[in-house]
Amino acid sequence: MFGLFKKKTEAEKLQELYKKTLEKAHKLSHINRAESDKLMAEAEEIAKKIEKIQ
Repeated sequence: MFGLFKKKTEAEKLQELYKKTLEKAHKLSHINRAESDKLMAEAEEIAKKIEKIQ
């Protein structure tokens, strides 16, 4: 209840974006491999940003 209005940190936002990007890439890997590879590359860039922050 007390964390209801707590703002997310930049790292938490990036973690959420990373997770969503990986999920999309996994779903696309069955349909369109090229698009899936692009999303995986984006996810790697997000992971690098997370590492810089921490």
